[in-house]
Parts: sequence; structure tokens; C-alpha cells
Amino acid sequence: MVVRVAERARQSGADRVVIATDDVRIAEAAATHGCAAIMTDTRHPTGTDRLAEAAALLSLGDDDIVVNVQGDEPLLDPALVARVAATLEARSDAAIATACHRIQDAAEVFNPNVVKVVFDARHVALYFSRAPIPYARNDFAAVPPHVPDDMPIHRHYGLYAYRVGFLRAFPTLAPAPIETIEALEQLRALWHGYRIVVDVADGAPAPGVDTAEDLARVRALYTFFGATPN
Repeated sequence: MVVRVAERARQSGADRVVIATDDVRIAEAAATHGCAAIMTDTRHPTGTDRLAEAAALLSLGDDDIVVNVQGDEPLLDPALVARVAATLEARSDAAIATACHRIQDAAEVFNPNVVKVVFDARHVALYFSRAPIPYARNDFAAVPPHVPDDMPIHRHYGLYAYRVGFLRAFPTLAPAPIETIEALEQLRALWHGYRIVVDVADGAPAPGVDTAEDLARVRALYTFFGATPN
């Protein structure tokens, strides 16, 4: 699956795609399929810490931009990777770029596993939360709760582009109280004053592989469509 993710990432036009792992089996699979890979420490508390080590091992410069693609996203849209990277490149005031899409389904809005984001007029993130934000006081108090048609509520999609200078700083930043409470790593950056710019995508991105059923579905898609299912 990680190899499939790397293949999708290559289609984004990235200058370089490298798999960062602490598992020799993944590194061996990468080598078998001609994918670059580096071994990282097994003790990283977060994926961003692992990415910071990878950037150091690759001798990247502070102004270089790295997109962190999770290894369980074999249906990832390469165009979205390119968009998030381009968004950060265009915004020198930001350390991080990410993506979101609008939602209107009440089940998603109130699902704590669906992370929401609110941002300002310049698309700089104000906050990320598992709670429904912004909160429609009157409509959400109804029984059943109603999501207004014109409500600007967005689901965060966990794809990030980073400036390497921020990645170097991240391991030195103390965890934020709001990060611990919400269990959302990106809140550490906001807590310490780093800006996250948010790209609004059209429609929901393809889901990742979280269960055995997800894996069976993705395998079927690859069998039917070949190496690059749409």
C-alpha cells in the first residue's frame, strides 16, 4: 500500500518522493519497487517529528517545501498534493498549508472523528476542532439539529505541506494544552504562533484505508482499474 501511495505522490509533479519509515519491511518493499526510502527513529511521538528527521537526513533547506502524505492513502488525488504545495509556496506568511472541503451532513458535523476547521478572510486557520465549529446556535438547538444551507462549515483533510524551517523547530515546541485536549497535533503550531493556510477543495477527497473492509475495497479498485484508479 505504501508503494501505491508513493506512485500517486509521484504523479503530483513533486521533485522528489521519499518514503520515511521505521520498519525495515517497508523499506524493503520500497526498494523492490524502485521507491526511495530512508530509515527513521522508532521513538518519534508524532508523524511530524518523523518528517523533521527525514528532512534533516535529506539535507533539505529551510525554505524547501515538503508535503506529508500518509501511507494509508492509496487513492490520494495527485492534484491535491500539488495544490497544497502551491498554496504554501504562494504564501510566504505561512509555515504550513493544508486542505479542507465543505460539509452539510449533520452526522459529519457532529461526529468527533470528523475534524473541522475555521479560517479567516485570507484562509489562515483560526482553529481546528472535533466539535462542530462554527456553532449555529439556533439551528443546532433544534430537534433534530439542522445544518443551514449557507453555513461555512468545513471538514479538515489531513494533508499538510510544510516549510522545512518549521519542521526543524517543531520538535522543540512544547505540546499545547488545546492539542492534548483535542488530540490534534496541528494545534501545537497555532498555539505557538505559526500560521496555517487552508485550501478549500471541491468535493470530498477519497478515503484512506482504516479497516479490513477499506483495504478490500481499494484492492478491488486497483484490480478493476489497474495501477492508477480514479
